Amino acid sequence: MSHFVEAIGFGVVTASIVALGAVGFTLQLGVTNMFNLAYGSSMTVSAFVAYLVHTAAPLNIWASMVAAAAAGALLAILLQMLFYGPFIRRGSTIFALVMVSLALGLVLQFSIEAIAGTGFFSYNLPPSASLEFGGFVLTTRQLAIIAIAILAMAGVHILLKLTRLGKAMRATAADAELARAAGINTNRVILTTWAISGLLSGLAGVVLAMNTVVFGASTTGNFLLLIVAAAVVGGIGQAYGAMLGALCIGLVTEISAIWIPELKDVAAFAILAGVLLVYPGGILGGSRRDLAGAL
Repeated sequence: MSHFVEAIGFGVVTASIVALGAVGFTLQLGVTNMFNLAYGSSMTVSAFVAYLVHTAAPLNIWASMVAAAAAGALLAILLQMLFYGPFIRRGSTIFALVMVSLALGLVLQFSIEAIAGTGFFSYNLPPSASLEFGGFVLTTRQLAIIAIAILAMAGVHILLKLTRLGKAMRATAADAELARAAGINTNRVILTTWAISGLLSGLAGVVLAMNTVVFGASTTGNFLLLIVAAAVVGGIGQAYGAMLGALCIGLVTEISAIWIPELKDVAAFAILAGVLLVYPGGILGGSRRDLAGAL
């Protein structure tokens, strides 16, 4: 029983990291209908930005995380303005856009490898104390990761439900042409959405590197699969579905590791297949147009 309880604690930590990435991924997908496979590489770029700031400046990891989040937002804006936007305006198919994003992801990954090498890196963090409560054993660093995810999810909720920008995002997701006719600057909304998504990817990249202790140019490759799985399990285009999907994926991967550690990541896709068999649209029945009501 103790191992099961500990696995739940680790699952919540994993779910927190996945949620940061999955919500950002879902915002991009919901507002622009862009299945961005370069998202994982963007997380890697942010993790290395934090590493450079943390070791060269040097600043503490929290200030470095802010710099990484800003770098993630800037990178997302540049990708949208220089690559995805022009292809979308030319009427490129969804498949073509996916191929473009895959190519950009590989360019980013190999560029990092060319500059930093194929070795592994680690933030210079002080030892983290372990805390035990109710059978859970978590470090203060893991608790900080959970707190960051909770604050970020609360911020996304406030943005989408209580601000004019959130209403504009929902309107753009529902019908971009109608939103433009109503006076909404959809181009600005899309760029802002990508900036927010990039910020979340930056946070996800840094906390993932903190949790894994060591990271490299390909660290986020497999983790992107968990992010996509969480977004699909929760419901395509559903921010709250991405949060719920992240919790499911995080718990399943860590609990399954108790019995079969080698199949830890496979379990996530088993739950993905199972959910889609019962709920083809995901747990919350997502679609792109659902974003208007779900976000």
